[in-house]
Formats: sequence, C-alpha cells, structure tokens
Amino acid sequence: MQRPSPHPGFYARKAAMAATVVGATMALTLPTVATSHAAPLNGEKDSYRLGEGHMGISAEKETAGKERRTVGPQDTSGVQGIDVSHYQGAINWGSVKGAGIEFAWIKATEGTSYKDPQFSANYLGAHDNGVIRGAYHFARPDASSGAAQADFFAKSGGAWSADNLTLPGVLDIENGPSSQCHGLSQAAMRTWISDFYDTYKARTSRDVVIYTTANWWNTCTGNWTGMSAKSPLWVAHWTTGSPTIPAGFPSWTVWQYTDQGNIGGINPVDRDKFNGSRDRLLALANNTTLAKPRVDVP
Repeated sequence: MQRPSPHPGFYARKAAMAATVVGATMALTLPTVATSHAAPLNGEKDSYRLGEGHMGISAEKETAGKERRTVGPQDTSGVQGIDVSHYQGAINWGSVKGAGIEFAWIKATEGTSYKDPQFSANYLGAHDNGVIRGAYHFARPDASSGAAQADFFAKSGGAWSADNLTLPGVLDIENGPSSQCHGLSQAAMRTWISDFYDTYKARTSRDVVIYTTANWWNTCTGNWTGMSAKSPLWVAHWTTGSPTIPAGFPSWTVWQYTDQGNIGGINPVDRDKFNGSRDRLLALANNTTLAKPRVDVP
C-alpha cells in the first residue's frame, strides 16, 4: 500500500525540530561561561517552579526598586558566611575558605521530592576545606505537611552529627509561588511550622534554624512568639547597620545582609554574619550551651 504524502507543513516542522536538537547539542558541548547567580533569572517574579525556591525570595520582593542590585556587602566584620544552591554552579571551596568564610548553609531539598543537584558536591567540598556547613530546606507549605517535608529533609542531607563541622538544618520559609503565605491561614501556618520542627527534632535531636524575613513572619504567622525559645533565628534583611527581626524573637543568630557578595570567585552570592564569636558558632554546630545568641545586638 502506498503511504500517504506528508502534510505540507511536515518538512518545515522536521527542519525546525532538527535545528532545535542541533542547538541543544551545541549548548551541551560548548564550554560553559563562568557565571553564577544568587537567584534564578526570574527571581523578581512572584511565581516559581519546584526547584527554583531559594533563600531571599521574600527579601527580593521587599527590596524591589530600592537599587539593591548596586549595593555590595554591608557588614563584613565578625564571623562571615554564605548560603548557596545550584545557582552558584561549581564552587571552589578552597577559595571560599581562603576568602575568610567560616560557615555556609547549602540548599539540600524543596518540598518532598526535589533534591538540589549541587548539594552533595557543595556539602563535601565545604567539609573538606574546613568550612562549617549545614543544609537548608526550602519550604512548600501549600504542597504537603510540615512533618512530611521535615522527614524528607532529614533523610536527604539535613541530618546532623557532632563532628565540629556540621550545623543544624535550616527551615527556609518565605513567600509562596502564588501567594505570600502559601494559601494558609496564620493558625495553619503556625501548625505547619510546629509539625516541621517537631519532626526534624525527632529525626536529628536538633532544633531547626528558621530563616525568614520580619515582614513574612509577622504577616503569615501573626507575630507568633511560639518558636522564639526553640529555634535560632536567621533573618534576611538587606540593609546597613542592623536588621529588623520578626516579632517574638529577642535577637538574631544569623543575618543575611546582602545577596550581592563576591567570595572566592562566586559572584553574586548571599553573604551572612553570625551573631557572636567563632567559638559560639562551633557551639551551635556542636549543640553546647554557649550556642545561645547574644541579646545585645549591635
């Protein structure tokens, strides 16, 4: 039987598909330009897909239009750190350590299925170069329970060991992909956070660190004070002087003060400051009483 002739547009589509395949192949084989991003290129948008969550989504929105892209590091005194994910690409952790970075938190997971593709390399690289490091989980309260996400995190990089180089895990909780509070009421959000905390504590014996902004916490939890005696606070506020902290927390333990750092060839990268000495940072890592943050924040 004679096969019917193709539709007139068939060959045009085939040619377009072939061009696409060739272009994609060339993109994979050509040398990669050495660039890195603190956030995805669409970081200013309100929506994001699974895997695109990153520290600073809320801070980006809150500082939009304030010339933040031209502002460099604000407070490089004291104990300095960074936070990274796959957006920074391959990292030379020896250069990071050589630049004076003492600690780093590294994205491990998001939701209950996404694992950051650079986590293992970053986690090992930091450890091998003497950078005190920990893992962070980007929360998706609209997608599944806090308990389910904490369990996934603890099993996928968020575990802890008293080896002098491992910090407790971080719950990165900020703007949702379609609404600021992920579609949850303040009461429901407080329950979600409590469930995450309880499960993570049961899996690792550690209090999870909470990363957020003052605006997000106050809006989405209703100025909740229920975590202030449990979780160390990591506040994001890209500013000079000192950060504004969420209601209910007496002080900050870590401050993310800019997303425009340049450390060890990583540019841009989020920069962080620890509230205390290196001994206090080690105490946080090793779960000793010295880990309690100062209240006399400058």
